[in-house]
Amino acid sequence: MDFLKSAVASAISKGPPFPYSFGDRVDVDSSIWTLHNGTKREDGSSCSIFSFDISANKSRLLLARNAVRKLRTLRHPGVIKVLDTVEAETYIYIATERVTPLGWHVRRKSMSTETMKWGLCGIAKTLKFINDEATSVHGNVRVSSLFTSESGEWKLGGFESLSSMKDEEAIIYTYGSLVPDSGRYAPPEVAKSGWDTIKRHPLPAVDAYNFGTLIFEVYNGSFMASDQAGQTKNVPPSMQQSYKRLVNANPKARLSVGSFLEQGRRSGGFFETPLIRLTEGIDSLGLKSQNEREEFLSELDDVSDDFPEEFFKMKVLPELLKSVEFGGGGPKVFAAVMKIGTKLTDEEYDTRLTPVVIRLFGSPDRAIRVCLLDNLPLMIDHLSQKVVNDKVFPQMVSGFTDAAPVVREQTVKAVLTIITKLSDRTINGELLKYLAKTSNDEQPGIRTNTTICLGKIARNLGANTRQKVLAAAFARSLRDPFVHGRNASLLALAATSDVFTEDDCATKILPALCPSLVDKEKLVRDQANKTMDIYLQRVRKFSSTLPNTALPPSSSENTGEVAPRMSKPQNDSSWAGWAVSSFTNKIAAASGEMNTSVNGNSRKHEPRSASMPPTADTAHGTSSTASVSNLHRKALASPPSLSRPSPEANSASNYFENTQTGDEDFDAWGEMDEDSFFDAPSEAAKAPTYSTPAFDDGGEPDFAGWLAAQEQSKSKKPLPKGLAKPSASLAGRPATTGRTATTNSVGTGAGVKKLTTTAPKPKVVAPKKIDTKPKEPDEADDGWGDGW
Repeated sequence: MDFLKSAVASAISKGPPFPYSFGDRVDVDSSIWTLHNGTKREDGSSCSIFSFDISANKSRLLLARNAVRKLRTLRHPGVIKVLDTVEAETYIYIATERVTPLGWHVRRKSMSTETMKWGLCGIAKTLKFINDEATSVHGNVRVSSLFTSESGEWKLGGFESLSSMKDEEAIIYTYGSLVPDSGRYAPPEVAKSGWDTIKRHPLPAVDAYNFGTLIFEVYNGSFMASDQAGQTKNVPPSMQQSYKRLVNANPKARLSVGSFLEQGRRSGGFFETPLIRLTEGIDSLGLKSQNEREEFLSELDDVSDDFPEEFFKMKVLPELLKSVEFGGGGPKVFAAVMKIGTKLTDEEYDTRLTPVVIRLFGSPDRAIRVCLLDNLPLMIDHLSQKVVNDKVFPQMVSGFTDAAPVVREQTVKAVLTIITKLSDRTINGELLKYLAKTSNDEQPGIRTNTTICLGKIARNLGANTRQKVLAAAFARSLRDPFVHGRNASLLALAATSDVFTEDDCATKILPALCPSLVDKEKLVRDQANKTMDIYLQRVRKFSSTLPNTALPPSSSENTGEVAPRMSKPQNDSSWAGWAVSSFTNKIAAASGEMNTSVNGNSRKHEPRSASMPPTADTAHGTSSTASVSNLHRKALASPPSLSRPSPEANSASNYFENTQTGDEDFDAWGEMDEDSFFDAPSEAAKAPTYSTPAFDDGGEPDFAGWLAAQEQSKSKKPLPKGLAKPSASLAGRPATTGRTATTNSVGTGAGVKKLTTTAPKPKVVAPKKIDTKPKEPDEADDGWGDGW
């Protein structure tokens, strides 16, 4: 093989230029030619090269030259297409389209019956043209003279003995017997009297007989001798009668190839098949009417399994693409294109289909756009990431804002198909911008599909974008008036529970889910419960890993100060049981005498908690100026125990200042209207944060520090009425009985004494008249939230 290539190369170097390169050799039976695969040097396109060695076959040189001349002058779709020819002293080269010997398929019996009929029909048309229009005789019709093109079509070659009957010195008369295996395929009259006898018989007789032997060879794999002519083994029954007339021993009684073709094309004839009709109609697809085109496409679906794949790729596909782009073929034709496209390799797809797909995405035809989006799953694996991100998606985004709802909806659905081929920048930027628009679409179905789309592409989003977009988008969809939109949001939340942090689950997702639990639709309520369970399980699992407390360790042992005692919760597990007492309950901590006289009336009071509201007597009585003065003086005398007030002290200040006494004890609970009910807890949730650095000892509010803070702010804010300096005129008024404190509090009134404790460094807690009636909601909202 290497020697042959080198010899060919050296021969080319000495002869005329031949712009083709030789490739592998292809086996050909019974031929004077050597067949090679080749390529064109200019563009690398594939071709075939028939080579004739003059020195080795001088006796057949005239046959070779006759073949070159006839191939160059005889043009027909069923004849091998010649690209170039070269003749030198030692060789003859014929460059043709890439072909493959038909004998390969015949010996392997790899063709279906319908494909064989289609091929024989094509060869019959070619022979009819040669006999009738060209008034010539081929004289060498056999399997070894037939080839298949890249499109799978059967092509006629073997023109060594092709002669015009108008030529008195035709080469077939003299050199017909030099064709390899001519004796095996020769008609009976030629075998008996020689090739010169064909002058006395009908012109088509020789080719008719050879076409009959070709039919037998195609259906049986070989033709060994003339006695097999006329045998009907494996020949289709509908063809047998006409086939026998082709190989009639009497040349004048033989059926011509043209007549055989006509019989086959009759209604119900052996050549009247969908496959043959399809090949004849493919060339005029762009000229067909709408009904004819639909009929053609339906037949295309029926014969897709019988068609050679090569024919689909090379002949049908280009015509279909022309019809889609320029002939108004529409979506149905494009669907057929996609079906053929599944049989293409990636390289073939890039060459044949990708450029057309990109151009079609730029088409303003809505029907084509919807068809493209519907068939995108069939195309996406063949399209590179660069093509999708840079060429397809920029054309595709116009569908998000199209006036037709069906285009918008199909565009949203197509996002799931192309998401893996888009860059992160495109996904987190331009794509989300358009999805934000479709999430507010006027069509409820498009809004619902957008929610589903976001749920399915959640893991393709960036981590930061995921936190910002998904929670807000799903929360909005939960309020969608369309029931399936709300349900889709709940399903999306359930499917994406792992993409949110535990804090987001607790602070964003769960609050947004709660209204769905009482939705008017049972479908939404059921799904809301399922989704709520998913998030609750995750939050509970996370909370079980948290420490019991975030309070810093107590520093009272190191400083020597007396820390407030945190008593243990009572055994009462009901909601009314006291949880913690922040003041010491020692007997020695409460000193002094209780004043039981109020306005001259003696009354025995039971101990009351500092957190309880004032009694009716206190609420309706007048406060004593003396007790107020006493409270103010103690506030001035009491040194601050801390360098700065704690947040709880400030909260208490806000809570207690500007208080007003009510008419009834129930006024201390405040009004349970809807606004105050939901507003207060939203602020109160901030108070139990024990990890704030403002705490000094981890205990309860320091009232001494609070009083010191009040003294510092005295110049900035005037004291409320009742806490101003006492006047001489008010000193003689009787004092009211103050509240009794059960936890280190002292009463207010005439008999007030200083608080004494057994601690080494006692703290002086100034008594203060406390009225626990809450302020009006508009004035005390901030104070309530900060205090609790």
